[in-house]
Amino acid sequence: MKADTDLSTLGLDKLIHERARWMILSYLASSESPEKGFTVLRDGLGSSAGNLSIQLKTLEEAGYIGIEKRYKDNKPYTGVRMTVKGEGALDAYLADLEVIVASLKSGQRGGSFPASSPIRESEKGPKGPEGA
Repeated sequence: MKADTDLSTLGLDKLIHERARWMILSYLASSESPEKGFTVLRDGLGSSAGNLSIQLKTLEEAGYIGIEKRYKDNKPYTGVRMTVKGEGALDAYLADLEVIVASLKSGQRGGSFPASSPIRESEKGPKGPEGA
């Protein structure tokens, strides 16, 4: 990685960046089977059914996952799988994270973030850069 990489140009997908959605996509991507049932996801992620439903709907609307409702063994079943679009979005997100990690390891610690970026602004704290 080049030492002068401008980290502010990274396009971290805000949809994936939310913790619950990140966990859902990571869980699906790391699964040996292409589809997971709703209850398996809920239990595996330690999520409430309500929160999981909301996050799955958001990911489905973005085209990152597909949801199929059907009967399995005469019981209602909701299957969730990642789409090709979701796999691509997750790959791009991971690539951006790798750039950030590589810049930290190379000692670049925020040097290329513009002074007005949200990341640099948060360094100032509530009383400015000198803590006055």
